[in-house]
Amino acid sequence: MKSEPAIRTRVVIASAPDASKARLLEPLAGVADIALSADPAELKALLPGAEVLVVGLLHEERVLGDVWPYARNVRWVHSLSAGVEGILLPDLVRSAVVLTNARGVFRRPLAEFALLGMLMHFRQARTLIARQRERRWSASEVEMLRDKVMGVVGYGEIGRECALLAHALGMRIHALRRNPARSAGDPIVERAFAPRELLQMLGGIDVLVCAAPLTSATHHLISAAAFAAMKREAFIINVGRGPVIDEAQLARALREERIAGAALDVFEQEPLPAESPLWDMDNVLLSPHSADNTVAPDSLQLTIDCFIRNLHRFRNGEPLENVVDKHEGY
Repeated sequence: MKSEPAIRTRVVIASAPDASKARLLEPLAGVADIALSADPAELKALLPGAEVLVVGLLHEERVLGDVWPYARNVRWVHSLSAGVEGILLPDLVRSAVVLTNARGVFRRPLAEFALLGMLMHFRQARTLIARQRERRWSASEVEMLRDKVMGVVGYGEIGRECALLAHALGMRIHALRRNPARSAGDPIVERAFAPRELLQMLGGIDVLVCAAPLTSATHHLISAAAFAAMKREAFIINVGRGPVIDEAQLARALREERIAGAALDVFEQEPLPAESPLWDMDNVLLSPHSADNTVAPDSLQLTIDCFIRNLHRFRNGEPLENVVDKHEGY
């Protein structure tokens, strides 16, 4: 393994400093000078001397637009989240600065949330809980997941992890991919569809998992036409980005029972407005964009460890992992 250079790397993290972050960054004490701040004025003073900028922790990426002109010497920007749509400034996209993200870091907890949603729905967990509270002994018939078809929109790290858990329970997997040929030889994908075949795929599935990044091509990809193509018994899960689904049309489809239910971790507007009809729907499971907030392992540690591994690669002149295509948006 190549030895790292003696010179320390100057890193700015756009995040308010606190003890937990400082503790997790301790492994870099000998190789990097790290400054943490969420204050735009302070960031403007820090950035001219920085080689690396880290964003995306607790949505501090919102300050990037104001401070980016000061990042004159930054050669690498890393997002501590998987989604980067909030930091794709035109100047950053046009620049030679490398952008990486936390792709794949949170795939297992998000896949477990998807599994939770399916099990709650098909095993009628709400009915069981209600009858237990009423002390009512009343049996009902439930559906098994085995042989049901899961369609995955966004068959990346998260989408495939959802499919992996579903396949282990006997579900059949259909995947929508920009290049369906990339699923050739994938042992868990029964059939891969091209984007133009979205409605065809939706007509044959029982569960839809949305795990796609937010781009101009995926905004409101799941629209009124998509809901019309789906079975009335279909169940929808969103663990990607809220605006991939037209939320107003989703609420309408749920209200009119054109689909059976949903499990949602992300929304078009966050926090979800109190007046949203989704709050009151018994066939909807809501998570406040926190399905990946875990302990043992701690989710913050997982994403910072991802950055630390890449920083060592950066210092050694090695290719970085999780490089984002800035023009494609993922």
